[in-house]
Amino acid sequence: QVQLVESGGGMVQAGDSLRLSCAASGRTFSTYAMGWFRQGPGKQRDFVAAINWSGEVTFYDDSVKGRFTVSRDNAKSSTYLQMNSLKPEDTADYYCAAHRSGDIMLLLRGPDYWGQGTEVTVSS
Repeated sequence: QVQLVESGGGMVQAGDSLRLSCAASGRTFSTYAMGWFRQGPGKQRDFVAAINWSGEVTFYDDSVKGRFTVSRDNAKSSTYLQMNSLKPEDTADYYCAAHRSGDIMLLLRGPDYWGQGTEVTVSS
């Protein structure tokens, strides 16, 4: 069983930056695809960004392209989401997710593991 723990959320103003972190337990983190999803107030949970097991392939939702960057450090069993130029519409609970296959597309279809979420609020 893998546990994912997010941190780094908070309240910021439009245009500010935040860096979310996700720490994973377990010895096989380096084989997992990792991703970030978000769920705004009254909305469904949506995909934000993902990175494959090696870190060589990344994928983003169009709404965050050019503003958000996903990365990972396999030595630290962690993945990160750097969020720049934040907008009020980025306000949401952000969830870290993992798929055992290491494949981003399978992660998008349905993660094997979820974190508990971290809240991000962007004021105008």
